[in-house]
Amino acid sequence: MSNLKVVLIDLSGTLHIENESTPGAVEALNRLRQCNLKIKFVTNTTKESRRNLHERLLKIGFQINVDEIYTSLWAAREFIKKEQLNNPMLLVDDNALEDLEVSNKDGEHDAVVVGLAPKQFNRATLNKAFRILLDGGRLIAVNKSKYYMRKDGLALATGSFVKTLEYATGIDATVVGKPNIEFFEGALDGVQPDEAIMIGDDVLDDIGGAQNLGIRGYLVKTGKYRVGDENKIDPAPIKCIESFSSAVEDIISSIR
Repeated sequence: MSNLKVVLIDLSGTLHIENESTPGAVEALNRLRQCNLKIKFVTNTTKESRRNLHERLLKIGFQINVDEIYTSLWAAREFIKKEQLNNPMLLVDDNALEDLEVSNKDGEHDAVVVGLAPKQFNRATLNKAFRILLDGGRLIAVNKSKYYMRKDGLALATGSFVKTLEYATGIDATVVGKPNIEFFEGALDGVQPDEAIMIGDDVLDDIGGAQNLGIRGYLVKTGKYRVGDENKIDPAPIKCIESFSSAVEDIISSIR
């Protein structure tokens, strides 16, 4: 850990579940901040804008600056600009629209952008998206997460609906959030991968994606973690540990 410069931290399932922090997470983050390390919060959350997410985290008790949060929605916004998509159909929650800086408009669509938008995952809307793709539109997945943890248990995430459109059209989606390597490169912002650690509850999107770039991964047993997840990737996480708080204690003890 002697060369550690930045800690990338997942949010939902790692720091919090809906409006409650995971055990000891608030205090652990405060201890981590005393280690003179850069901290970046990397999340596939697409249900709300970065501003709304930041406000919610503050209410839970976390001391977080809004510019420390890097979301898959922001990565999608950058991708839309880079690819010069003029009128994408946005299958995202209304609370997330402000981050994309585009809005659903009538007329010919050149892409379909899919986030977590339960109200839009209905037959009529998906049929419209299906036809846009058949007519040459691009399929952009803000992420392809399989499921996430809510207070009432695991719930289907964006990936199932992206897969539906992929299956029906034969088109492979471009994924802009985790585990995309470009997403992690954007979060590192110039720091070398071997100078970073990723802490998250998703073995594929958080840990697998990070380790594909050379970032060491701590898998926490909160949120969506299921027994045996640590065996689903090769190489395995450097640590499979009880919680974010436990991961912080391990990191701090390693750099002393």
